Amino acid sequence: MPKESIGKGQVIHYKSKDGRVVAMFVSGKFDDYTSFPPFVEDAREIAHLETAYKLKDPKRERETKAHLTADEWPLQIVVLNRDKGSYVNPHYHLNDRQPESPTRHQIMICQRGHARVGVYTKEGEYIDTVDLFEDDLILLFEGHSIEFAGEDTKLIEIKMGPFPQTDEQDKVDIKVQA
Repeated sequence: MPKESIGKGQVIHYKSKDGRVVAMFVSGKFDDYTSFPPFVEDAREIAHLETAYKLKDPKRERETKAHLTADEWPLQIVVLNRDKGSYVNPHYHLNDRQPESPTRHQIMICQRGHARVGVYTKEGEYIDTVDLFEDDLILLFEGHSIEFAGEDTKLIEIKMGPFPQTDEQDKVDIKVQA
């Protein structure tokens, strides 16, 4: 099975024949917070929330924040939809270890229009085509193609760095399997 819906189906994992996650789609209409961590299950977590954030009710974090990606993946996607007036205290994030990945992961966000993203393994196995519309995003782990299918389509690409010296050094062309 090339894809697996997570939670209410607003997050989809696209998988290779051997079960590797090759891409992850997140709907722009995402609202399924309770299917994902943090689960805010103990007093220690609540105490941390009370000191690190200004939140009306720290227990609502369960309904307003979702960590969509596995902790070990090189790029992390978190969806936040906190109450008006909530505040995240100044902070930065430690990089306690270098991510291990044979490829540089990237996120494509559709700001407007319509794009079709072909999902492939690095070996050239075609997995599926994902349609992106306004506010949808896809996290790409391996191979992909991009078709700008709508007028005035605007995508934002975010990927791991550092970037090689040239675009040619950045890419490996895939021979698609028949």
